[in-house]
Amino acid sequence: MTPSDGIAFETTDDVARIILQAPERGNTLTRAMTKAFALAVDAVLNARPRAILLMAEGRMFCAGGDIDEFIAGADDLGALVDATVAPLHPAMLRLHESPVPVVSAVNGPIGGAGVGLALCADFVLAATSMKLRTGYAAIGLSPDAGTAFYLARRVGPVRAQQWLMLSDAIDAQTCLQHGAVDALHADDALRDAAEALAARLARGAPGSLAAIKTLCAGLPGRALADHLDLEHRLLVERAGSAAAREGIRAFIEKRAPRFSGDV
Repeated sequence: MTPSDGIAFETTDDVARIILQAPERGNTLTRAMTKAFALAVDAVLNARPRAILLMAEGRMFCAGGDIDEFIAGADDLGALVDATVAPLHPAMLRLHESPVPVVSAVNGPIGGAGVGLALCADFVLAATSMKLRTGYAAIGLSPDAGTAFYLARRVGPVRAQQWLMLSDAIDAQTCLQHGAVDALHADDALRDAAEALAARLARGAPGSLAAIKTLCAGLPGRALADHLDLEHRLLVERAGSAAAREGIRAFIEKRAPRFSGDV
Protein backbone atom coordinates (compact mmCIF):
# COMPACT_ATOMS: atom_id res chain seq x y z
CA MET A 1 0.00 0.00 0.00
CA THR A 2 1.18 3.51 -0.80
CA PRO A 3 0.23 6.73 1.04
CA SER A 4 -2.13 7.60 -1.81
CA ASP A 5 -4.20 4.51 -1.00
CA GLY A 6 -5.25 6.27 2.21
CA ILE A 7 -4.92 3.35 4.64
CA ALA A 8 -2.26 2.44 7.18
CA PHE A 9 -2.17 -0.34 9.74
CA GLU A 10 -0.03 -1.35 12.70
CA THR A 11 0.29 -4.81 14.24
CA THR A 12 3.17 -4.22 16.63
CA ASP A 13 1.47 -5.05 19.92
CA ASP A 14 -1.68 -6.62 21.35
CA VAL A 15 -3.71 -3.71 19.94
CA ALA A 16 -3.75 -3.55 16.13
CA ARG A 17 -4.70 -0.29 14.45
CA ILE A 18 -6.30 0.46 11.10
CA ILE A 19 -5.97 4.13 10.23
CA LEU A 20 -7.74 6.13 7.53
CA GLN A 21 -5.06 8.45 6.16
CA ALA A 22 -6.62 10.69 3.52
CA PRO A 23 -7.54 13.78 5.59
CA GLU A 24 -7.17 16.11 2.61
CA ARG A 25 -10.33 14.58 1.10
CA GLY A 26 -12.19 13.80 4.32
CA ASN A 27 -11.00 10.17 4.27
CA THR A 28 -13.50 9.44 1.51
CA LEU A 29 -13.40 5.91 0.15
CA THR A 30 -11.94 5.65 -3.34
CA ARG A 31 -11.68 2.41 -5.29
CA ALA A 32 -7.99 2.15 -4.33
CA MET A 33 -8.75 2.88 -0.69
CA THR A 34 -11.32 0.09 -0.32
CA LYS A 35 -8.79 -2.36 -1.78
CA ALA A 36 -6.21 -1.09 0.70
CA PHE A 37 -8.71 -1.40 3.53
CA ALA A 38 -9.36 -5.04 2.63
CA LEU A 39 -5.61 -5.76 2.63
CA ALA A 40 -5.26 -4.02 6.00
CA VAL A 41 -8.07 -6.06 7.54
CA ASP A 42 -6.47 -9.29 6.30
CA ALA A 43 -3.05 -8.30 7.63
CA VAL A 44 -4.43 -7.24 11.01
CA LEU A 45 -6.52 -10.37 11.50
CA ASN A 46 -3.64 -12.60 10.41
CA ALA A 47 -1.50 -11.00 13.12
CA ARG A 48 -3.99 -12.29 15.73
CA PRO A 49 -4.17 -9.16 17.91
CA ARG A 50 -6.20 -9.08 21.09
CA ALA A 51 -8.03 -5.86 20.16
CA ILE A 52 -8.44 -3.74 17.04
CA LEU A 53 -8.69 0.05 16.94
CA LEU A 54 -10.17 1.89 13.95
CA MET A 55 -9.20 5.54 13.69
CA ALA A 56 -8.69 8.34 11.20
CA GLU A 57 -6.43 11.31 10.65
CA GLY A 58 -7.70 14.84 10.18
CA ARG A 59 -10.94 16.53 11.19
CA MET A 60 -13.32 13.92 9.69
CA PHE A 61 -13.52 10.20 10.30
CA CYS A 62 -14.93 9.37 6.86
CA ALA A 63 -17.25 11.32 4.58
CA GLY A 64 -18.28 8.22 2.62
CA GLY A 65 -17.69 7.58 -1.06
CA ASP A 66 -15.44 9.91 -3.04
CA ILE A 67 -17.72 12.29 -4.96
CA ASP A 68 -14.89 13.46 -7.22
CA GLU A 69 -14.36 9.87 -8.30
CA PHE A 70 -18.12 9.49 -8.81
CA ILE A 71 -18.17 12.56 -11.06
CA ALA A 72 -15.21 11.32 -13.07
CA GLY A 73 -16.88 7.93 -13.51
CA ALA A 74 -20.41 9.25 -14.05
CA ASP A 75 -20.76 7.62 -17.48
CA ASP A 76 -20.60 4.18 -15.85
CA LEU A 77 -21.22 4.89 -12.19
CA GLY A 78 -22.66 1.43 -11.55
CA ALA A 79 -19.40 -0.23 -12.59
CA LEU A 80 -17.36 2.17 -10.45
CA VAL A 81 -19.53 1.57 -7.40
CA ASP A 82 -19.35 -2.18 -7.98
CA ALA A 83 -15.55 -2.09 -8.14
CA THR A 84 -15.40 0.09 -5.01
CA VAL A 85 -17.75 -1.99 -2.89
CA ALA A 86 -16.55 -5.43 -4.05
CA PRO A 87 -13.45 -5.53 -1.79
CA LEU A 88 -15.02 -3.47 1.01
CA HIS A 89 -17.97 -5.67 1.91
CA PRO A 90 -16.06 -8.96 2.35
CA ALA A 91 -13.49 -7.13 4.46
CA MET A 92 -16.19 -5.70 6.70
CA LEU A 93 -17.75 -9.15 7.06
CA ARG A 94 -14.38 -10.60 8.10
CA LEU A 95 -13.99 -7.83 10.65
CA HIS A 96 -17.53 -8.36 11.94
CA GLU A 97 -17.11 -12.12 12.27
CA SER A 98 -13.67 -11.99 13.88
CA PRO A 99 -13.50 -12.95 17.57
CA VAL A 100 -11.45 -9.84 18.35
CA PRO A 101 -13.09 -6.84 20.08
CA VAL A 102 -13.10 -3.74 17.87
CA VAL A 103 -13.07 -0.11 19.03
CA SER A 104 -13.63 2.86 16.74
CA ALA A 105 -12.47 6.40 17.52
CA VAL A 106 -14.77 8.68 15.54
CA ASN A 107 -12.79 11.91 15.49
CA GLY A 108 -15.26 13.95 13.45
CA PRO A 109 -18.17 13.84 11.00
CA ILE A 110 -19.22 10.60 9.32
CA GLY A 111 -21.31 10.20 6.19
CA GLY A 112 -22.39 7.48 3.79
CA ALA A 113 -20.12 4.45 4.00
CA GLY A 114 -18.25 6.20 6.79
CA VAL A 115 -21.25 5.52 9.01
CA GLY A 116 -20.84 1.78 8.45
CA LEU A 117 -17.10 1.94 9.08
CA ALA A 118 -17.58 3.87 12.31
CA LEU A 119 -20.49 1.86 13.71
CA CYS A 120 -19.20 -1.62 12.84
CA ALA A 121 -17.12 -1.59 16.03
CA ASP A 122 -18.12 -3.24 19.29
CA PHE A 123 -17.38 0.04 21.07
CA VAL A 124 -17.88 3.39 19.31
CA LEU A 125 -16.22 6.37 20.99
CA ALA A 126 -16.77 9.75 19.38
CA ALA A 127 -15.50 13.30 19.60
CA THR A 128 -17.96 16.00 20.56
CA SER A 129 -17.40 17.48 17.09
CA MET A 130 -18.76 14.32 15.52
CA LYS A 131 -21.98 14.37 13.52
CA LEU A 132 -23.68 11.74 11.39
CA ARG A 133 -25.30 12.27 8.00
CA THR A 134 -26.24 9.23 5.96
CA GLY A 135 -26.55 11.19 2.71
CA TYR A 136 -27.47 8.34 0.36
CA ALA A 137 -31.05 9.36 -0.39
CA ALA A 138 -29.96 12.96 -0.99
CA ILE A 139 -27.96 11.83 -4.05
CA GLY A 140 -30.25 9.03 -5.21
CA LEU A 141 -28.23 6.12 -3.86
CA SER A 142 -28.79 3.40 -1.26
CA PRO A 143 -26.62 2.35 1.71
CA ASP A 144 -23.44 0.30 1.58
CA ALA A 145 -20.67 -0.77 4.00
CA GLY A 146 -23.26 -2.26 6.36
CA THR A 147 -24.56 1.22 7.18
CA ALA A 148 -28.24 0.23 7.37
CA PHE A 149 -27.38 -2.92 9.34
CA TYR A 150 -25.20 -1.23 11.93
CA LEU A 151 -27.39 1.84 12.25
CA ALA A 152 -30.52 -0.29 12.76
CA ARG A 153 -28.74 -2.49 15.27
CA ARG A 154 -27.81 0.54 17.34
CA VAL A 155 -30.76 2.95 17.04
CA GLY A 156 -33.56 0.56 15.99
CA PRO A 157 -34.90 -0.14 12.49
CA VAL A 158 -37.55 2.59 12.43
CA ARG A 159 -35.22 5.41 13.51
CA ALA A 160 -32.48 4.08 11.21
CA GLN A 161 -34.87 4.14 8.27
CA GLN A 162 -35.88 7.71 9.10
CA TRP A 163 -32.27 8.87 9.38
CA LEU A 164 -31.45 7.14 6.09
CA MET A 165 -34.45 8.58 4.26
CA LEU A 166 -34.09 12.16 5.48
CA SER A 167 -30.29 12.50 5.31
CA ASP A 168 -30.36 15.13 8.05
CA ALA A 169 -27.20 15.87 10.02
CA ILE A 170 -27.45 14.25 13.47
CA ASP A 171 -25.30 15.88 16.14
CA ALA A 172 -23.09 14.01 18.60
CA GLN A 173 -25.41 14.40 21.61
CA THR A 174 -28.37 13.01 19.65
CA CYS A 175 -26.21 10.11 18.45
CA LEU A 176 -25.29 9.38 22.06
CA GLN A 177 -28.89 9.71 23.25
CA HIS A 178 -30.11 7.12 20.75
CA GLY A 179 -27.16 4.74 21.12
CA ALA A 180 -25.48 5.33 17.77
CA VAL A 181 -22.29 5.98 19.73
CA ASP A 182 -21.33 4.73 23.17
CA ALA A 183 -19.45 7.69 24.65
CA LEU A 184 -18.41 11.22 23.78
CA HIS A 185 -15.03 12.77 24.54
CA ALA A 186 -13.46 16.16 23.93
CA ASP A 187 -11.74 16.17 20.56
CA ASP A 188 -8.28 16.30 22.10
CA ALA A 189 -9.09 13.47 24.58
CA LEU A 190 -10.66 10.97 22.17
CA ARG A 191 -7.48 9.24 21.00
CA ASP A 192 -6.27 8.56 24.55
CA ALA A 193 -9.70 7.28 25.60
CA ALA A 194 -9.89 4.91 22.63
CA GLU A 195 -6.34 3.66 23.19
CA ALA A 196 -7.09 3.04 26.87
CA LEU A 197 -10.26 1.09 26.09
CA ALA A 198 -8.52 -1.00 23.42
CA ALA A 199 -5.67 -1.75 25.83
CA ARG A 200 -8.17 -2.77 28.51
CA LEU A 201 -9.89 -5.15 26.12
CA ALA A 202 -6.52 -6.55 25.05
CA ARG A 203 -5.85 -7.52 28.66
CA GLY A 204 -9.04 -9.59 28.73
CA ALA A 205 -9.36 -13.31 28.11
CA PRO A 206 -9.58 -13.64 24.29
CA GLY A 207 -11.71 -16.78 24.37
CA SER A 208 -14.18 -15.26 26.79
CA LEU A 209 -14.57 -12.10 24.70
CA ALA A 210 -14.92 -14.19 21.53
CA ALA A 211 -17.65 -16.31 23.15
CA ILE A 212 -19.52 -13.16 24.20
CA LYS A 213 -19.35 -11.81 20.62
CA THR A 214 -20.66 -15.13 19.30
CA LEU A 215 -23.56 -15.18 21.74
CA CYS A 216 -24.62 -11.61 21.06
CA ALA A 217 -24.09 -11.67 17.29
CA GLY A 218 -27.08 -13.93 16.65
CA LEU A 219 -29.55 -11.92 18.69
CA PRO A 220 -32.42 -11.26 18.69
CA GLY A 221 -33.18 -13.77 15.94
CA ARG A 222 -31.87 -16.88 17.70
CA ALA A 223 -34.47 -18.99 19.48
CA LEU A 224 -34.04 -19.30 23.25
CA ALA A 225 -33.55 -23.07 23.11
CA ASP A 226 -30.76 -22.68 20.54
CA HIS A 227 -29.24 -19.84 22.55
CA LEU A 228 -29.19 -21.87 25.76
CA ASP A 229 -27.54 -24.78 23.93
CA LEU A 230 -24.89 -22.42 22.58
CA GLU A 231 -24.32 -20.89 26.02
CA HIS A 232 -23.93 -24.38 27.48
CA ARG A 233 -21.36 -25.46 24.87
CA LEU A 234 -19.31 -22.28 25.06
CA LEU A 235 -19.30 -22.19 28.85
CA VAL A 236 -18.06 -25.78 29.07
CA GLU A 237 -15.28 -24.91 26.62
CA ARG A 238 -14.32 -21.82 28.62
CA ALA A 239 -14.43 -23.70 31.93
CA GLY A 240 -11.68 -26.00 30.66
CA SER A 241 -9.41 -23.19 29.57
CA ALA A 242 -6.21 -21.86 31.13
CA ALA A 243 -7.81 -18.42 31.15
CA ALA A 244 -10.62 -19.64 33.42
CA ARG A 245 -8.13 -21.21 35.81
CA GLU A 246 -6.15 -17.97 35.93
CA GLY A 247 -9.28 -15.85 36.34
CA ILE A 248 -10.61 -17.89 39.24
CA ARG A 249 -7.17 -18.01 40.90
CA ALA A 250 -6.83 -14.23 40.57
CA PHE A 251 -10.30 -13.72 42.06
CA ILE A 252 -9.42 -15.83 45.09
CA GLU A 253 -6.05 -14.07 45.49
CA LYS A 254 -7.71 -10.64 45.10
CA ARG A 255 -5.49 -9.51 42.21
CA ALA A 256 -5.93 -8.58 38.58
CA PRO A 257 -5.87 -11.63 36.27
CA ARG A 258 -3.04 -12.03 33.78
CA PHE A 259 -4.51 -13.54 30.61
CA SER A 260 -1.49 -14.33 28.48
CA GLY A 261 -3.14 -17.01 26.41
CA ASP A 262 -6.53 -18.63 26.09
CA VAL A 263 -6.25 -22.36 25.57
